[in-house]
Amino acid sequence: MQEYLYPLIGIPLIFICTTLGALFVFFIRKKDISPRLNKIFTGFAAGVMFSASFFSLIKPALETEVSYMPSWSVVVISVILGAAFLWGIDKLVPHFHTAEQQDEGLPTKRMSKTSKMFLAVTIHNVPEGLSVGIAFGVALSQPNNQALLVGALLLAIGIGIQNIPEGAVVSLPIKGETGSSGKAFLFGMLSGAVEPIAAVIGLFLAMQIQGIMPWALAFAAGCMIYVVAEEMIPEMTSEGHDHFGVWSFLLGFVIMLALDCIQF
Repeated sequence: MQEYLYPLIGIPLIFICTTLGALFVFFIRKKDISPRLNKIFTGFAAGVMFSASFFSLIKPALETEVSYMPSWSVVVISVILGAAFLWGIDKLVPHFHTAEQQDEGLPTKRMSKTSKMFLAVTIHNVPEGLSVGIAFGVALSQPNNQALLVGALLLAIGIGIQNIPEGAVVSLPIKGETGSSGKAFLFGMLSGAVEPIAAVIGLFLAMQIQGIMPWALAFAAGCMIYVVAEEMIPEMTSEGHDHFGVWSFLLGFVIMLALDCIQF
C-alpha cells in the first residue's frame, strides 16, 4: 500500500500550488500583472508543460509495445485527438482571454466577464491534471513500479511549480475586474480544483484499462501542447522583443527535463 502514498502526495500538491499562487492577490497592490512579469510567468509555465509533454508523456508512450499498430502511429493519432479535444472545448465553452481582451466559445450574455476569465484558465488546467493522474495510474498498474512512481511524482512537482505563477496570472486580472482580493483568490483557487479531479479520472482510467495507456499518455500530451501553442507562446512573445518570455520558457523546459531525468 506504500505505493499509494505517491499519488496521495502528488495529486493534492498541484492544487495546493495553484492556491499558493492565488494568494499573490493579497500581497500585490496592483489589480493587474505587469506585461513583463506576465511574460516571465507564462513562459516558465509553457516551458514546464512543453517539456513534460515530451519527456513524461510522449516518450513513455513511444516506448510502450503495441501489437496492433506501430507505437509512433498511436502517439501521432492520440496527440492530434488531444489537441482536437481542447480545440473543441475552446470553440464551445464561453470564456474570455485576458491577454487578447477577446471572447471565445459560443456567445452568451448570461455569463459575466469574470466567469468567462475563470473558465478560460479552468479549461486549460484539465490536461495538466489529466497528465499527472495518467502518469500515476500507469505507475500503479505496473509491477516493480518504484521508478515510475517517482517519475510521476516528479511530474506532479513540475506541474505544481508552474502552477504557482499560473495561480497569480489567473487571480490578478480577476482582482482588477471585480475589485475584490477575496473573490479573486477564490476564483484562482477554484480554477485549480479541476486539476485533482481530472487527475483522479486519469488515474482510474489508466489503472483499469491498461490497453489505453499509450493512447492516454499521448492524448494528455496533445492537450498540453495545444494549450502551449494556442495560448501561452503568443502571450509570452507579445509586446516587444525583450526575450524575457523566451528565457523563462527555456528555464521551465530544462527544470522539467532535469526533474524527469533524475534517477533513484
